[in-house]
Formats: sequence, C-alpha cells, structure tokens
Amino acid sequence: MHNIIILIVCLSIIAWIYLLLFRGKFWLNNEKISRSFDCLDDYPSVCAIVPARNEAAVIATSLKSLLKQNYPGNFSIILVDDQSTDNTKDIAKQSIESYDNSHDLEIISGIPLANKWSGKLWAMKQGIDKANHLKNKPDYFLFTDADIKHHTNNLKELVTKAKKENLALVSLMVKLECKSLWEKLLIPAFIFFFKKLYPFSWVNNYYKKTAAAAGGCILISRFILEEIGGLEVLKETLIDDCSLATFVKKKLKDNKQYADQGIWLGLSEKTVSLRSYDRLEPIWNMVARTAYTQLKHSPLMLIGTLIGLVFIYLIGPISFIYGTVVYDKTLIALGAINWFLMTLAYFPTVLLYKCSPLWALSLPFTTSLYAAMTFDSALKYWKGKGGKWKGRTYS
Repeated sequence: MHNIIILIVCLSIIAWIYLLLFRGKFWLNNEKISRSFDCLDDYPSVCAIVPARNEAAVIATSLKSLLKQNYPGNFSIILVDDQSTDNTKDIAKQSIESYDNSHDLEIISGIPLANKWSGKLWAMKQGIDKANHLKNKPDYFLFTDADIKHHTNNLKELVTKAKKENLALVSLMVKLECKSLWEKLLIPAFIFFFKKLYPFSWVNNYYKKTAAAAGGCILISRFILEEIGGLEVLKETLIDDCSLATFVKKKLKDNKQYADQGIWLGLSEKTVSLRSYDRLEPIWNMVARTAYTQLKHSPLMLIGTLIGLVFIYLIGPISFIYGTVVYDKTLIALGAINWFLMTLAYFPTVLLYKCSPLWALSLPFTTSLYAAMTFDSALKYWKGKGGKWKGRTYS
C-alpha cells in the first residue's frame, strides 16, 4: 500500500511537470495587449451592446466608462434593460445626462425572454437587431457586461489589435474584484482554472483547436458574426462566450478565404469588473450555474473530473501532511515537491491579483471548494433545477 501511494504521488508530480512545460504556459500571464501599436489611418465604426438585468448598483459607473472612451472612430452604445426588477433603467438615464455625447447611447427595454434563449443572449440579440437597423451598420460589435468598467483607451486598443493583426474576435479577461477574504481565496483560482482549461496561447494559435473568450469584453466583426449565423447559433448555451469563440474559430479554419484571420484572448489589468463577491454564495452560484454544462452533463466526465482534481491538487498536500504525522521522509519529500510545483504554477496569478504570496499555498483547499461546486452543479441538473442566475433558472 505504501508503494502504491508513493507511485500515485510520483505520477501527480509528473502531471505537474507536464502542466508547467507543455500546457501552453497557461500559468504565466503573457497574453496582454501591447500599448505600443501605431495609430490606424481609419478607425472602423463600433457599437457596444450592453445587456443589463438588475444592475442598479454598477450601471452608472459602467456606462460612464464607455462614454469616456478615447476612440477616434464612430462609437455608439445600446443598453438593453433585460426585464430588470430594480431601477437599472432610471439610473442609467440619470447617469448620462451630463455627458455631451449622451446621444451616442440608446436605452431600450427588453421584451420577455423568448423560448429556448438564455437571458443574456436574448438581450444581446435585441441590441444587435437595433444596431442593424441604424442608418450605418457598425463594422464591429463590442459585447460587454453591465458591471464592467473600461479604461479610457480600451476600445481603441481592442480595435487596433484587431485591425493590425487581422483578428475576427478579440476578447479580454477583465480583472475581477479581489478584496474580500472569499475573493482572495476563490477569484485567482477561478482565473487559474480557466487558463488551464483554455490556455490563452493555444486560443491565440490559428492551428490549435482550442477556442475561448471572456464574455465581459468581446470585440467581434459584424461580418463574421453574421457568417456564423448570428447569436441564434448560441441561444441555448449557458457558456456563451466560449461557444461564440468556438464557432468563430471553426468558421475561420474551415474557409480558406479567412485563412489569415484569427481570434485572440488576453488579460487586462485596467479594465475591471465592478461586481464584488464578499460572500461564498454568489461565487458558488456563478460556478455551479455552468460547471456541469462544461462537462456536457456526463456522469463519467464528472467522476473523471473529481478524481482528476484529487489526483492533481490534493494527493501531494495530503501525502505531505500524512508523511509529517507518521514521519515518512519519502512521503514528506514527494508531497513537498508536488505542493511546490503547484504553488509555483499558481504564484503568477496570485501576484496578478496583488494578493499575499502566501495565498499561493491555498490552492489545494480552494480546489476542494470548486470540486464541491462542480458536484452541486450536477446535483441541481439531476434534480431538474438547472442553473440559477439573476432570478432566472435554466433547465
């Protein structure tokens, strides 16, 4: 039994060596927009689509950041009030009154959710339909959440990158708020797991199948969006951002006329989320809403995932602690190596979120919580409760 435990820990160490060296260097934070781009001769028109449901606390700050964009081209904004039960729409109207360019923003009231559509996508579709009826259709859409604060040059940098590098879709993983205890424990890990699942360097590689985007900030060519069939192809998806990226990348790879176009996903430190998670419940609900969907509602994939989490993240620390208790030098050494490699991988993400380096040691415990969220996601699905989000429950 002792030899079997040692073998398992050794295999876990090998797994971490593979992840560090051969998983697209996901653990590093190399994918960021360069600010050294030359200016474009001509800036395309862009329309921001902002779906908003019960965002009274943050909508004013979000809209102001869009109105303050330093963008030389034509830029319009359509806010879709998605059946809010608070005063999101009123606050939005009041917040833009003092801006000279407030005429560039239009607020529309969303109609009731259509069958087989998720709420956010349905609101976005209404915004797109409105934009397509403008006198001059936009060249690009900026899909952004109502809880995002954009830095002044964000749109200019997104468009410049898209045009200079011939990208059909450019997306930013905005920096999430990380102040409370629960945020420091769970938010950097959320980003770390996302990057491990979708290594950004693979997403940005035309020849790799991996595709992903971050729904809080996506710039997409209107022409490409129409080519893939619009948002209709996504209407029943809960993980809409990564699904959108998958459709776009597949279209680019399957058609020779798009052979020189790609997609790009990176990190942002200046464009930030305004949503705070000072309690465990909202983070739990956010993960549980889509975790089992990510596993394609497969019990086998669920079991495999949970076993994999234990094997990758827990077996090393458990061996280290157990070896310390029984004073087994081999288990102590192997467990320490495993834990060190894990901490090394997690460390850059912890620093990105300006947390104490000691938080890098917490990944095993954090993983246990995410494993519980994933299992809870499956339980909700099996009970027919689906994913709950902003007052709606999806089957």
